[in-house]
Amino acid sequence: MTPRLALADMAATVSSEDLSNLQLLLKAPSKDAVRDVCLQSHRAPSRRLAEATAATLGVPVSQAAELVRSLHVLSHHVLFYNLSSPEQILALFPESFHSSLKNLITKILLENSPTWRTEAVSDQISLPQLKDLDWRVDMVTGSDSVSRMSVPTCLVQLQMEDPCPTAGGESVSTVTVELSRESLDTILDGLGRIRDQLSVVAGK
Repeated sequence: MTPRLALADMAATVSSEDLSNLQLLLKAPSKDAVRDVCLQSHRAPSRRLAEATAATLGVPVSQAAELVRSLHVLSHHVLFYNLSSPEQILALFPESFHSSLKNLITKILLENSPTWRTEAVSDQISLPQLKDLDWRVDMVTGSDSVSRMSVPTCLVQLQMEDPCPTAGGESVSTVTVELSRESLDTILDGLGRIRDQLSVVAGK
């Protein structure tokens, strides 16, 4: 099963206006120019890209900006719905759309979709992952509470790896947790339930 990318703009619907905007690519001086605009517009549209596209196509910046936006929507739509065959992408275009241009756009999208999909997955926010675990049993020898004197506790050290660390932050961090026997029993019971549920799901 191919995972759908959990990015908000991936689900954008390609409108008839978007497809109409793509006709501006007929003004491109070459196929390479069309390819360049398609590739650059996949990332976030910018004023600079719109201006460069306007100069290449010889159109107003406002029209170039709409073209860039429409190409951005189209490429993300193809990724989100995992359109992986020429027929699936060609079906998005109306019959009246320029035949050679839609074939070229389709070819460009199919060639670059695998790379874009990999980039999109790697850019998604991921939860920290357990990298290593260590533990030891200690005796509490100093406390304001006399009842806690000489009570065994378990110190669990978790080494976590954050796939998306903050700027200047470390990707690996260590957390130490102190657990009483009762707390440890509760956790072990919960982990046992999780293990059983994973086994059931994996067995389906």
